[in-house]
Amino acid sequence: MAGNYDAVLIGGGHNGLVCAYYLARAGLSVRICERRDVVGGAAVTEEFHPGFRNSVASYTVSLLNPVVIRDMGLEALGLKVINRPVSNFLPTEDGRYLKAGGGLEQTQAEFRKFSNADADRLPAYYERLEAVADVLRNISLQTPPNPKRGLSAALSAASQLWPVARGDFQLHQDVLDLFTKNARTFLDAWFDSDPVKAVFGFDAVVGNYASPDTPGSAYVLLHHVFGEVNGVKGAWGHAVGGMGAITQAMRKACEAAGVEITTDAPVKSLLVDDGEAVGVLLENGEEIAAKRVVSNVNPKLLYGRLTPADALDPEFKRRMDGWRCGSGTLRMNVALSELPKFTCLPEAGEHHQSGIIIAPTLDYMDRAFTDAKQYGWSRKPIVEMLIPSTVDDSLAPPGQHVASLFCQQFAPELPDGKSWADYREQVADLAIETVNEYAPNFKSSVLGRMVLTPQDLEDKFGLIGGDIMHGAMTLDQMWAARPALGHGDYRGALKRLYHCGAGAHPGGGVTGLPGRNAAREILKDARNPLAA
Repeated sequence: MAGNYDAVLIGGGHNGLVCAYYLARAGLSVRICERRDVVGGAAVTEEFHPGFRNSVASYTVSLLNPVVIRDMGLEALGLKVINRPVSNFLPTEDGRYLKAGGGLEQTQAEFRKFSNADADRLPAYYERLEAVADVLRNISLQTPPNPKRGLSAALSAASQLWPVARGDFQLHQDVLDLFTKNARTFLDAWFDSDPVKAVFGFDAVVGNYASPDTPGSAYVLLHHVFGEVNGVKGAWGHAVGGMGAITQAMRKACEAAGVEITTDAPVKSLLVDDGEAVGVLLENGEEIAAKRVVSNVNPKLLYGRLTPADALDPEFKRRMDGWRCGSGTLRMNVALSELPKFTCLPEAGEHHQSGIIIAPTLDYMDRAFTDAKQYGWSRKPIVEMLIPSTVDDSLAPPGQHVASLFCQQFAPELPDGKSWADYREQVADLAIETVNEYAPNFKSSVLGRMVLTPQDLEDKFGLIGGDIMHGAMTLDQMWAARPALGHGDYRGALKRLYHCGAGAHPGGGVTGLPGRNAAREILKDARNPLAA
């Protein structure tokens, strides 16, 4: 058996890199085994058409935690993030448009085109949402309590929830609303205008195979606003060079700290001895011994395919078989000969540097989901388009552009045994036609494209069901129950097995926090030979 590392990590996605860095910096010997020929997981930049490069799956920056950026020295290693001038641009069904972001007064002026009352309510909405987001930011940095630990778990839970308990009644009510209501009900209580509700409600269905009417979808809206870019809370930005610039900087930090990284090294299974994880077996037959195994893959993949079934408690295995995956995502990268000319705003401008939302109402979003449930995909899909080449000329030839199309809703599995491979081009055409309805030159400007269906996302990146979050972001799969009650503290179902990916707290998005938090718990256990 090769090596005897202090820790071996399964998967070199961004959370795995973050976790490995903290472990190595503390003096542990660490090896990462990555199945692809490049680290970064879904946060990578690739050429998809001659001369055109783009972020392949993950496509925008906000949730990457500033503590991770600082600790790993990512800016010194070349990471540069550019803020969007406005957050979102939403064309409406009646030929108008709404821009959100760029400051409170600018957004209020946009809202007044549709509703004076909505513009007047906006400051209070921002203030109240930000108060809850601050609670979430604090909790996201901490380890969820493990109820198996009795009194210490109760004290931990009390400590983490204390900022809510000591808040005023209004904070209590807002937390209850955001954690229990659907997005429509939550937004209806604040705003009147359909475009205003749509521009906020879109965050509730990003990477969420659900309707704005689905219970709990208000929380997903909240999850997408607790980030920050360059010190601006709630902002979104672009990593120069694409999302791969983040993970390549992370790789440099890891290698400088002494992490050994092996690519083209898919893990076949865990090595288990008397209920303990003692290493991994690679598909090429190599066995790697380690004192700890750290998983950066979807819990369903870890426990359904990589862990010997007889090593797991039957009840835990049953729960993991029921781990809900599938974010309803179709991902496209498109090479363009020119910028889209929107009917409502044809000239080039700051809207081309924003998140362009093709989903004009909450009803439109609901129909997209119900379509997908019935037919397998939306007849009018939700599309968010970013054109990063408007701020980063390294991605496309002069005068030309690349666009990221993040499309919802597309069923993780098609009905009647159909295969996504047979419908890939058909649904890609549908997404392009959807954008073309609002920008009539779009279809004719497409020079090439990369299409990733839910099955492609699973095959290429190991995202089970195409789930970019490593598991549904619903309350029964969050905090202390992510991935299962009793294992939300990053400790796995076997002794010396740990979770460090998005299937652990605080969940999906390019945050780095599951990796950072897991490393903290692993190091605690490393100092205590009797620990898990």
